[in-house]
Amino acid sequence: MSLLTEIQGPADLRRLPAEQLPLLADEIRDFLIDAVTRTGGHLGPNLGVVELTIALHRVFDSPHDRILWDTGHQAYVHKLLTGRQDFSRLRSKDGLSGYPSRAESGHDLIENSHASTALGYADGIAKANQILGTDRHTVAVIGDGALTGGMAWEALNNIAEAQDRPLVVVVNDNERSYARTVGGLAHHLSTLRTTRGYERFLSWGKEALQRTPVVGKPVFDALHGAKKGFKDAFAPQGMFEDLGLKYLGPIDGHDIGAVEQALRQARHFGGPVIVHCLTVKGRGYRPAEQDEADRFHAVNPIDPYTCLPISPSAGASWTSVFGSEMVAIGTDRPDVVAITAAMLQPVGLAKFAAAHPDRIYDVGIAEQHAVASAAGLATGGLHPVVAVYATFLNRAFDQVLMDVALHRLGVTFVLDRAGVTGNDGASHNGMWDMSVLQVVPGLRLAAPRDGDQLREQLREAVAVGDAPTVVRFPKGELGPEVPALERIGGVDVLARTGPAPEILLVAVGAMAPACLDAAALLVAEGYSATVVDPRWVKPVDPALVALAAEHRMVVTVEDNGRTGGVGAAIAQAMRDGGVDVPLRDLGIPQEFLTHASRGEILEEVGLTGTGVAAQTAAFAKQLLPGGHGTSGSSAQQYRPRVPRK
Repeated sequence: MSLLTEIQGPADLRRLPAEQLPLLADEIRDFLIDAVTRTGGHLGPNLGVVELTIALHRVFDSPHDRILWDTGHQAYVHKLLTGRQDFSRLRSKDGLSGYPSRAESGHDLIENSHASTALGYADGIAKANQILGTDRHTVAVIGDGALTGGMAWEALNNIAEAQDRPLVVVVNDNERSYARTVGGLAHHLSTLRTTRGYERFLSWGKEALQRTPVVGKPVFDALHGAKKGFKDAFAPQGMFEDLGLKYLGPIDGHDIGAVEQALRQARHFGGPVIVHCLTVKGRGYRPAEQDEADRFHAVNPIDPYTCLPISPSAGASWTSVFGSEMVAIGTDRPDVVAITAAMLQPVGLAKFAAAHPDRIYDVGIAEQHAVASAAGLATGGLHPVVAVYATFLNRAFDQVLMDVALHRLGVTFVLDRAGVTGNDGASHNGMWDMSVLQVVPGLRLAAPRDGDQLREQLREAVAVGDAPTVVRFPKGELGPEVPALERIGGVDVLARTGPAPEILLVAVGAMAPACLDAAALLVAEGYSATVVDPRWVKPVDPALVALAAEHRMVVTVEDNGRTGGVGAAIAQAMRDGGVDVPLRDLGIPQEFLTHASRGEILEEVGLTGTGVAAQTAAFAKQLLPGGHGTSGSSAQQYRPRVPRK
């Protein structure tokens, strides 16, 4: 029996003799490589924290002591050591989440997978412990990439306020977030990595000088009195110490004994302590260690020996089309620059960086700064394109509103992974953007339905110089191109299923194929429909209001939360235009959706062709007097399932 299978919780781990821990670490790495290459997931970050996690669970008593992970994608080893060793359905429906999950275990206190937040949680938890008089320890493990986020430094400023409030901050320093960590902090940590000999030098100096007659002791006393100055010169951890934080390190994060010793020191200190651990992302798996792009940060299912995809991609992705078009736009427009927040590869800007290296800015995990900086670039006469995952734009809403829109600046936001992303769970579904951005005056928002429209609408967006523009698209592979029959105003008509269509189906972006399928199914129900793509969903095109007036019922379909989304905006525009036609809005229920594939979630919430047809037919039966839909069909019997909690 392996050591790992005997570990059902941290208590079992603490009973292991120290000499068996390296073997356990090897077993964990073998397990991760085998399991994660089968399912896909965050491989590189977890290979890098094996020894660190073992040490944490031997020193601290989880869940009595609170261990927080920032970000949560580095918590796979934590799951293994807290009794969760079935990774067969990792990040799949009914399987383990790829992040900490309160529903899975009492060892998971927070479900954060947006970076730079755990220190804020930890500050609050430590304060609560102090007020309530509990003896729980609080530990926050933060990757060095997450320290590029301003929230982390706001929290550190407060953590340092109380010298008698116990809190341990473990900096997992692997020099990377996705790619190499950027910015002044990265340079500071790099300096610390290269100065581990400082304390040894000081120890040697003390011994040598104290053996020197007459002058030795006075010289050492002077040297010791200048200790902080020497530290700043040799190892500038003074940045942390000046905040009032005790600093331990740098420590080899793959030496379990050394990490345990440092954590025990920090545990007994009685105040805030930084424990700086040096780790290697992808440790123990040569292909990951040699992958300069992102050290196998996140992988799809691959052969663990060849590292080739198990299911090769069938076609281009939305991200790759955006990336290629950005290169072309950059060639045509010398004023176009690009900004990313530590996600150069994932958002498709690597080709732009290679083609136009002087016009790309990676600001680290700092979306607020990315947008404020973009406002400055636009003020200076350039047109910035800020590319982020849709879920992460939430973090910079104030800057979009007050720094870009208020100043009527030409900044284009490209939102990858918009709508349902699926396997990464609730925090990564990009289902908020079209609701949140509706309130921004002057902002224009495009939702392309296919690759051709993505190229066309991206160029339309960067042509706007006096207002923010947004182009959003989903995760995954592109489907076939969806041609238009005609364009009325700015609205594309995609289909008409009868000489006098009764139902206007408004397909938002990637929902176009589902709406076309629904229109065909509605024919069998006895209803005729027009399917349109508004292309730009904010502001609402007057042509769309005019089309609504020509129909008996309007149904909007969007992969966004229903509350305050595109459907709500169209309904308001119709009311403002005096168009009294019934409207029903289909979208994602305003709930946090658990992890599953994009297709599974869309089916659950009724956003497939069958689901849209069934709900539309049910509405039509209620709303259209004299309607002639037949009863009892499969479409009418379909009901979208309630999303799983």
